[in-house]
Amino acid sequence: MANKTMEILATGRRKCAVARIRLKSGTGEMSVNGKALGEYFPSDALCGYIFQVLKVANLEGKVDVVANLTGGGLAGQAGALRHGLARGLVKLDESLRAAFKAAGMLTRDSRVKERKKSGQPGARRRFQFSKR
Repeated sequence: MANKTMEILATGRRKCAVARIRLKSGTGEMSVNGKALGEYFPSDALCGYIFQVLKVANLEGKVDVVANLTGGGLAGQAGALRHGLARGLVKLDESLRAAFKAAGMLTRDSRVKERKKSGQPGARRRFQFSKR
């Protein structure tokens, strides 16, 4: 029988983006939709935002991450990946919960785009008022 490695599954969400994540101990490789993290997220700011979770947990270079991202844009997907990583690492080690909670990494950011109202040009925008 083949050796099975311990793998943790987690889900993160932000705006319309959903991140399904598989975590296992390894060398620190991060794969997002079949690409390397730096290739998928070209911005250093987004990569730094994602790596905040690993810095707080002190696990940089110790876990391999395979993520499948769907929906939304790059910023929403980065937020979903960060949320999923935090939730997965808490499953791995429950003692990290307090540090993640204090940093606000376990809270799902529920802000989404407001819908357009009928009879208006946008969600908040109104047509110009004319007295005469």
